[in-house]
Amino acid sequence: MAIDYLKKILTAKVYDVAQETELKFAPNLSARTGNRVYLKREDDQPVFSFKLRGAYNKMASLTPAERKRGVITASAGNHAQGVAFSAARMECKAIICMPVTTPQLKIDGVRSRGGEWVEVVLHGESYSDAYNHAAKLQEKHGYTFVHPFDDPEVIAGQGTIAMEILRQHPQPIHAIFCSIGGGGLISGIAIAAKSIKPSLRILGVEAWLYPSMYNAIHQSNLPTRGDTLAEGIAVKSPGKITAEIVRRLAIAPESNKI
Repeated sequence: MAIDYLKKILTAKVYDVAQETELKFAPNLSARTGNRVYLKREDDQPVFSFKLRGAYNKMASLTPAERKRGVITASAGNHAQGVAFSAARMECKAIICMPVTTPQLKIDGVRSRGGEWVEVVLHGESYSDAYNHAAKLQEKHGYTFVHPFDDPEVIAGQGTIAMEILRQHPQPIHAIFCSIGGGGLISGIAIAAKSIKPSLRILGVEAWLYPSMYNAIHQSNLPTRGDTLAEGIAVKSPGKITAEIVRRLAIAPESNKI
C-alpha cells in the first residue's frame, strides 16, 4: 500500500518539542553567489539540529504498548540526542548504541538529555558496528527501532521543514539545497516541497569524501574515506526508502561545483 507522505508530514507531531526555526537571509553567501540565499536555522532547535523532528515524530507514532517496551537506536551524534530528548519528554525507555570511538562530550550530551530514561551502550569501532549491535538487541528484547533516516515517520518529521520554508518565504523560490547523510532530511523536504510546488528544484549536496547517496542513485562506486567529526554524513549506504525518494524527486549535482 502506498504511503501518503504528505498527510504524514501535515499531521506530524514535531511541534510538541521542536520549534519553527528562522529562515534567515545570508548576505555574504548571497553576494558571493549573485543570488538571494537563505539559511534554515535548525541549529536553534533544543538539540541543535533537525534530527529532533524525525525522532520525536517516530516515537509519537508508537502505541502505548510499544512505548512501554521501549525504543532503541544507533547513532554517534545528533540523532542520538533527538531520541534521548524525546525519550525523556515521553518517559519512554531508550537504548542508544554508540561506537566506542564517540567523543565523551557527545556521550555526556545524550545522557544529560535523556536522564534516567536513556541507557547508552558503547559497542564497536564504527556506526555500522553499533547499528548491527542495536539490531540484535532489538530482536532479543522487542524494542522499536528508531532509525536515523530510513523510516516513513522520521522522513515525515523532517519534511515539516519544507512546509515552514514555503510558509516563511511566499515569494518565488528557485531551489532548495539540502545536505545528505542517509537521506532522511532531503527525502522529507523533497516530498513536501514538490507536493506544493512541483516545479521547485531540490538539489542534494553531500561531502565528496562520503558519496553514498551519489553512488546509490548513479550506480557508481566512488569510495568513502576519511575521518570526520560530522558523523551524520559518514554513512556507508543510504536508506532503501530514502534512495528511491531522492532518485524520483531530487537532483544530485554531477560534480562538487555549484
